Amino acid sequence: MQEVRIDHQLFLKENRATLKLDELYVLLKNCSQLLVHTCTKTQMGNIYWVHVGMLCLYGMLILPSFCQVDSGDAATAVYIVTLRQAPASHYQDELARRGHSFRHGTSLRRNRLHRTRHQNLTKPVRSHSYYIARAHDSLLKKVLGGEKYLKLYSYHYLINGFAVLVTPQQAEKLSKRREVSNVVLDFSVRTATTHTPQFLGLPKGAWVEAGGFETAGEGITIGFIDTGIDPTHPSFQDDKSEHPYPVPANFSGICEVTPDFPSGSCNRKLVAARHFAASAITRGIFNSSEDYASPFDGDGHGTIAVYKALYKRFGGFAADVVAAIDQAAQDMVDIICLSITPNRRPPGIATFVNPIDMSLLSAVKAGIFVVQAAGNTGPSPMSMSSFSPWIFTVGAASHDRLYSNSIILGNNMTIPGVGLAPGTPKNIMYKLVHAHHALNNDTTVKDDMYVGECQDESKFNQDLVQGNILICSYTIRFVVGLSTIKSALEMANNLSAIGLVFCMDPLVTSFQLNPVPMKMAGIIIASANDSKILLQYYNSSLEIDETSKKVVKLGAVASICGGLKANYSNDAPKVMYYSARGPDPQDSLPHEADILKPNLIAPGNFIWAAWSSLSTDSAEFLGENFALMSGTSMAAPHVAGLAALIKQKFPHFSPAAIASALSTTASLYDSIGKPIMAQRSYASPDFSQSPATPFDMGSGFVNATSALDPGLLFDSSYEDYMSFLCAINGSAPTVLNYTNQNCLLYNSTLYGPDLNIPSITIAKLNQTRVVQRTFQNIAGNETYGVGWSNPYGVSVNVLPTRFSLANGERQVLTVIFNATSNSTAASFGRIGLFGNQGHVVNIPVAVITKISYKYNFTTS
Repeated sequence: MQEVRIDHQLFLKENRATLKLDELYVLLKNCSQLLVHTCTKTQMGNIYWVHVGMLCLYGMLILPSFCQVDSGDAATAVYIVTLRQAPASHYQDELARRGHSFRHGTSLRRNRLHRTRHQNLTKPVRSHSYYIARAHDSLLKKVLGGEKYLKLYSYHYLINGFAVLVTPQQAEKLSKRREVSNVVLDFSVRTATTHTPQFLGLPKGAWVEAGGFETAGEGITIGFIDTGIDPTHPSFQDDKSEHPYPVPANFSGICEVTPDFPSGSCNRKLVAARHFAASAITRGIFNSSEDYASPFDGDGHGTIAVYKALYKRFGGFAADVVAAIDQAAQDMVDIICLSITPNRRPPGIATFVNPIDMSLLSAVKAGIFVVQAAGNTGPSPMSMSSFSPWIFTVGAASHDRLYSNSIILGNNMTIPGVGLAPGTPKNIMYKLVHAHHALNNDTTVKDDMYVGECQDESKFNQDLVQGNILICSYTIRFVVGLSTIKSALEMANNLSAIGLVFCMDPLVTSFQLNPVPMKMAGIIIASANDSKILLQYYNSSLEIDETSKKVVKLGAVASICGGLKANYSNDAPKVMYYSARGPDPQDSLPHEADILKPNLIAPGNFIWAAWSSLSTDSAEFLGENFALMSGTSMAAPHVAGLAALIKQKFPHFSPAAIASALSTTASLYDSIGKPIMAQRSYASPDFSQSPATPFDMGSGFVNATSALDPGLLFDSSYEDYMSFLCAINGSAPTVLNYTNQNCLLYNSTLYGPDLNIPSITIAKLNQTRVVQRTFQNIAGNETYGVGWSNPYGVSVNVLPTRFSLANGERQVLTVIFNATSNSTAASFGRIGLFGNQGHVVNIPVAVITKISYKYNFTTS
């Protein structure tokens, strides 16, 4: 594999004292041109030393705020500019069509389920990409002349455009050019953040279907766009398998080489690693020592990522993310996994037509399956952070392994908590002492309001702590990193405490507490209510001098059970309270985005994840190789991996076909046969559960084995998604700006419910609605019976109720909806297709507003 060495420290050393501001600006402005024209390479084996041409971008580290130095200039910002000319991937399609016609002289029409990645067109496509980059430079020079500007990226594979640092006035100039279709201000994004193979049934199911553990997923490349990777982590070693496997032949990615990402970091398992930070650098918020100007992971969140576009201190920006997506697609990945979401929902049509979603639409057109985390903004309705129908959105669910800890009080009450910690010696109760009652004579709570967090041992009297269990307060300062469990543990150990218990401050709400490693007996009581119970017992056991009001005797005792041993429950999966919920944000508007989100749920809670040992994101995990993490960003990679198994078995499946296989086979029941439950609140989530709806879990919980044998497949094409966009009221100008395609060419009556996806969502049912779905049989001859359940307030009729299909044959299913009552509350049903050879196809149904006759909701 190809390595590209970047020595930005050498560049800084050579240029820090010699470059004047104007010279630096010119150097930075011409960075892209240098990359194309004057990059000097000296081949050393398979390593390329790249000098100033590649290093010019790192000059921004010298003066991150250079764009604000000249007070006479207007404020600058990063804009993403899209041009009307088609990108290289669309040009690739044209090359393939020409080649197909020339070689075979046959019809170009082919089955949409079978989407071929063009593996033999790399050289002409790269030539076309080079031409596009030159065109960007020419346009900027023509429009802005001798003015100051800085082009950060040329996007050429999925979208034809560039990211540029300019003033609003310069952006306005660019927007008026006929070659330019759209100019949009850059925006910020954020991260959405083992035993699960057994829980998913992989060892005896999907892995067997794929030829065994050693070969499962072979030949498929997943591009993770996240916070980077730690190449030294044992999870990414490629010498553990007895089965030799090569880097996929069609993959063309490179491995950046920097001082903290040395040569040899990539291998047959980690096949490429790059980073993208130009937009962040121009804002003056990038710190190379903390954020790492390399693919190295300084966060810990995305250790499996290979296209780094997010950073622990500030998240990331769309311009960098689009560059990462564009590069991953050009490198010929098969699957893109994004554990990121926008900081806010783009308004109106921009919900779907924005730089990130449109680049992903082009990725889907190129045959790449796209997986995205739903977001950790649940459990409120319409909290979804992944919107478009061409993106496969994954919510987070629990699995059956738990690390539960508990503390037993002297009154025989047991309180649950978390903490990967040993327990106190069995059958021995130890005195409890609150931090406020263990202070030395020079310290009072009035002097130090945070002393209860147990961060400074000099404030405490060791004689009062020694041999006891110390009670500390877990406050919001732990959440933001001002206080750490590690510091409290060190303090307790130095003061010879027997154990440590953290009580949750009532002000800490809406926070997912992951079990943290502790090297002494300890527990964190995650519930404020349970913490209150412990403190009530403690206070009731104190003896206080009536005159001095000081504690004269500690009466409360307890023992800590420990949480190092995993427990396996049957009450799983369940939808986690933080997992973002549907309906899609625009579902409240008629004919706008009647799309079911999430698509499904997957394990995302308490996942043993590979952790960057140098990560400073969490002091509790500093130096660790693994950490228990939770979030939809943990769920999305599970689905990306399962999609790789499907792609391996069915290499010509389109992205929509892969999505169909995952969705129609999803499970509706937990491991003991009961309906999957959904947590409804942050406070006491296990006591606020109710049966999950499609807006909680989509089609259900991913079923790895069944997804490899789905029976029937639903498919949608790029043209279908374009028709969907064109059907949104007033969208035609915006769609034209982004795609340079006129909506007159598409069916502008293909609304969300009409998309051929394996679910039906109707935002507004005005008396009656007819919806059709078409599917294809990819299994043997089979006869299906059709059954369904009605959403409340809706009568459903499905035709036909029985059909038979041979392999390759298609069937149209007609679904007739009639509103039987007036309501604005969402209701749900399902359509099931039951084959006599064992295939079961699940189609969730959701109807929000129902109007059974003309009725004015506004005035009534």
